[in-house]
Amino acid sequence: MKKFKIKSGDTVKVITGTSKNSEGKVLQILKDKDRVLVEGVNLVSKHTKPSAQNPQGGIVKKEASIHISNVMLVEDGVAVRVGYKVDGDTKTRISKKTKK
Repeated sequence: MKKFKIKSGDTVKVITGTSKNSEGKVLQILKDKDRVLVEGVNLVSKHTKPSAQNPQGGIVKKEASIHISNVMLVEDGVAVRVGYKVDGDTKTRISKKTKK
């Protein structure tokens, strides 16, 4: 099973690609594809047919996934690398920059 240093609900910053320097909250992690969905980042237009939920149909803006290597965790407004610290039986994530 793959392990990632970024979790759902974290605030991340995009460091490469067309959405560079954008920040958002991680909505979902796609472990099998090594990708993440970030709120308000990498928006694509999706054409939808009329349905019971959406009788009008039309074009909907929706987040597309980006590779997990293209995002960094944000702490206090600064993008930081993530490490781990083991204290007895507990393993906690820490910032490599501030050691918090």
